[in-house]
Amino acid sequence: MSDKEYKVRASHCHHRASEEEIYQVLRRTTDPLDRSWAKLEKARRVVLKFNMIKPRERIEYFAGRRRELVDDAVARAVLRLLRERTTAELIATDTYPYGNGNVTPDDFNYRHILEDFDVRYVDSNLPPFTTYEVPGGGCMFDRYVLNTVFDEADEVISIAKMKNHAFMGITLTLKNLFGLPPMIPPEGRTRSYYHHLIRLSYVLPDLGMITKPCLNIVDALTGQWGREWGGEGRICNTLLAGDHTVATDVCGMTLMGHDPKSDWPTPPFRRDRNHLLLAVERGFGTLNLDEIDYESEVEGPLAEFDSVSTDSSETVDNWRRTTCEQGLIYMDDRSKLIDRYRGQFIYMQDGQVVWNGENPSNLGSRRELSGEKKNSALWLKYVDPDEGEGEHFERYDECLQLAS
Repeated sequence: MSDKEYKVRASHCHHRASEEEIYQVLRRTTDPLDRSWAKLEKARRVVLKFNMIKPRERIEYFAGRRRELVDDAVARAVLRLLRERTTAELIATDTYPYGNGNVTPDDFNYRHILEDFDVRYVDSNLPPFTTYEVPGGGCMFDRYVLNTVFDEADEVISIAKMKNHAFMGITLTLKNLFGLPPMIPPEGRTRSYYHHLIRLSYVLPDLGMITKPCLNIVDALTGQWGREWGGEGRICNTLLAGDHTVATDVCGMTLMGHDPKSDWPTPPFRRDRNHLLLAVERGFGTLNLDEIDYESEVEGPLAEFDSVSTDSSETVDNWRRTTCEQGLIYMDDRSKLIDRYRGQFIYMQDGQVVWNGENPSNLGSRRELSGEKKNSALWLKYVDPDEGEGEHFERYDECLQLAS
């Protein structure tokens, strides 16, 4: 028996394998995860977050599998395995950022799979909501509003696709949790509020510490190079599973050929910091393979992976610097801004409020809003006199120091 705190397994599974073969490989891969199964077998209610939701007409395929999303066959294998190993109620949850008022359509693309296994779906954009404290305090915010389904959950499972990400460098089981915060104000925040230079790298560890997925699965039958949407397909022939989201992603990142200890501006972290490194600095997980009970039937790199360069390094440097400056200016001018913009969202640029209102959801991209000042970042903030989110403004100073 290993006395290591984390356990991860990677298995070979041909991308053209039958559904029965995929199920058998997944079963073999997860069988050693005794801590995961001990929790799941005692659970009464388990919440699952699949990286699967997308309008049907926008689903991309590569080599016979979903290119950007967890493949249907892997999803069915996961649910079949859970139905055999636990009597818990299974609940899938996600948010829908593709129109329709950000409400998941009744006929969303993988509902039929959930129905086949009697899995209830909860739209995390819709109430009821609960405010969840990050245990021990957050990296970016101390508390987040999420759907109350997590109050009911005994355990959480994250099922992700192996992909690069233009913003985050990689997207595996921890980045997959970004689909949980509601996007509809006033209770929620627009997607751009958390998906923000500087913020997002710190938000992801916070979501991981709140939900603590006990089982983490990566569909790497095929993967995607470059970015989370619209990248290039890669054949990887692998299924990966672990009992901790950071440890699982560290092994996944290694199989992609990336160094888990690397950080901005080292590729694939071309735009922002390594969220796995920040999680470990906070005491959540490890970056060291020696500290993981890790066994693999495959060797990395599974394929060529890297993130795309969407902008010059000089532009990214300017955006990061000016984002941090706006956050620090807000703190200096906070009392004045609260008097004028209390209870509103504001965009700040070059020390000035360039927009204010109750809902920034439909303003378009920051690239468009920045006007002629393309190298000067727009920083979005909810003006709350109580600072109920508990934003850690020291992160902006920290990142300024890193840049210098």
